[in-house]
Amino acid sequence: MKRHIYTLLTLVAALLLAACDPGKGKLKVDNTEPVSPDNRVIYQLNIGAFTSQGTFNAAQQRLGYLDTLGADILWLMPIYPRGDMKHSPYASMDFKQVNPSYGTVDDVKAFVARAHELGMKVWLDWVPNHVANENPWVESHPDYFTSDKNGKMIHPMGWMDVVELNYKNPALVEEMNNTLKFWISEVGIDGFRCDYVSSPTIPVKYWQDIIQELKKMKGTEFMSETDITDPNNQRIDSCGFDYDYAWNFQGRLAYQFSGKGTVADSLKAICEKFLDDSKLIRNKRMVYLTNHDQNYNDGGHTLKDFYGDNRYALTVLEFTLYGMPLIYQGQEIGDPDTLNYFTDAKVQWDKVDTKMKNTVRTLVALHHSQPALAADSPVEFLSTTHQSVLAYRRGPVVVVMNLGLDQISAKVQGIEKASYSQWLNSNTIGQGIGSKKVKLEEQQPITLEAKGYAVFVKE
Repeated sequence: MKRHIYTLLTLVAALLLAACDPGKGKLKVDNTEPVSPDNRVIYQLNIGAFTSQGTFNAAQQRLGYLDTLGADILWLMPIYPRGDMKHSPYASMDFKQVNPSYGTVDDVKAFVARAHELGMKVWLDWVPNHVANENPWVESHPDYFTSDKNGKMIHPMGWMDVVELNYKNPALVEEMNNTLKFWISEVGIDGFRCDYVSSPTIPVKYWQDIIQELKKMKGTEFMSETDITDPNNQRIDSCGFDYDYAWNFQGRLAYQFSGKGTVADSLKAICEKFLDDSKLIRNKRMVYLTNHDQNYNDGGHTLKDFYGDNRYALTVLEFTLYGMPLIYQGQEIGDPDTLNYFTDAKVQWDKVDTKMKNTVRTLVALHHSQPALAADSPVEFLSTTHQSVLAYRRGPVVVVMNLGLDQISAKVQGIEKASYSQWLNSNTIGQGIGSKKVKLEEQQPITLEAKGYAVFVKE
């Protein structure tokens, strides 16, 4: 990836800064690279929605944008031909083909090859539990499917447009495994986001066997669409997934922070519960505020719908508390619309929330550059003198946010007396990205606007 330096300095000063070692704590945004695999950022996109053309060829032309933003992993929503009943991307007609409106398998190869040239990995959304009602297997291989006591194929979870696959059939297992290998060996896919992993009809041993085999084949990575900290999903902890969803964490945030003023202890309790639960499972975790489900399902919810004016501070939390943060297409510009992924509704790229855009750009660079923000490095919560202020430290990074409805000035106990570079200031980030050197100490008040936030990095 290329690297650029964006500051509020004059052009001459910026050129001088670029010519020397920027040093610990200096702000650099755009075209940054993660200091470790545990500092990566994942970006979810629907090929049909990502550009006005809705094709792989058009999306390939925008890979430079994703590279500049700092996406490390591109999670492609299902790309397969769809069943006609609901036109869901999760109702596949053929796992080895591409939705013709998106392009061809060769177009996918070209997209993946270009992403690799830019240093990004590509993960494919894998739908192992079911296929479309119209899938040819229904006629040619009825033994590939589960059935009820009357011999009728099962529609899992009441999804009437799909039928459930039968993992007790070795022939079906072999067919599905060969499909995974096809995308790896023929197209260059680096990993899979696995849909509905909590399905009770897919055995743990299936996941254990195929994950182990594909890791040996290419080091393939796997993410489960489930929260393994949920007691109902404990069996999945032994499957070998690299990541799971911080599903319950997102749900608690959405329930608690709809935009009204609140005390910081509420958020701290949610965070501590999440961190404690995460220690009990083997894999790393994807942290998110929204994705295709949250954005569109249940009537549709943008970030503003979910979190109100707390959405900016919670975005800071997403990138600095724990785990691998997810950016859902358009989230980086403020998540302006609900996107019907059944119809491939287009991202409205002209509707830009500059404050959110600059905040996300800065946070990606911060997450990339600070080893202390790696997936599971320690979090130390700091005491404050105001009930609406949450503060925590991860190594040299100090995060302070005001969840209240008024501007406040609060002292934060535990801040090390030192020089810091202030990477984020909610008061000014909407006008542009830049850093400012400040000196902090424990008894020094920090002023934050209502719903404001500040991020400091010790020099």
